[in-house]
Amino acid sequence: MPLPLELARMFTEEKITFVRRMGLRADVLEPGLVRLHIPLAGNENHIGSAYAGALFTLAEIPGGALFLTSFDAQRFYPIIKEMTLRFRRPATSDISVEARLSAAEIERIQSEAEREGKAEYLLELQLRDTSGEVVAESRGLYQLRKH
Repeated sequence: MPLPLELARMFTEEKITFVRRMGLRADVLEPGLVRLHIPLAGNENHIGSAYAGALFTLAEIPGGALFLTSFDAQRFYPIIKEMTLRFRRPATSDISVEARLSAAEIERIQSEAEREGKAEYLLELQLRDTSGEVVAESRGLYQLRKH
């Protein structure tokens, strides 16, 4: 059974000290859907745009947040196997990201992990500034593993 949503919010926003320091917030946490954002303030680089490490973190966290809202944390845990990030333009405002997994995909992943001990899932995401412009694109390969 997925975590209760307030517990999933606490884990997403506060469990990892680095993530807490960067001010990441979960705007939406639902089974199969997460929407997260970070402020530009406190996450700037030497030229005043968003620091690459902050953007990478924002791109990586949705895989764990989807795990918390969609999978049974008593039976499974997630890891990230591979991640790429393509920077499209400087991010000069707050940044958001949305990630989705369909109910059918959640069932496929969980059933495969139950049978095989692990199952992979791919998240291809777009990080957007406050005007909706894509500032970065990510591709993350995650794995659900059975305890």
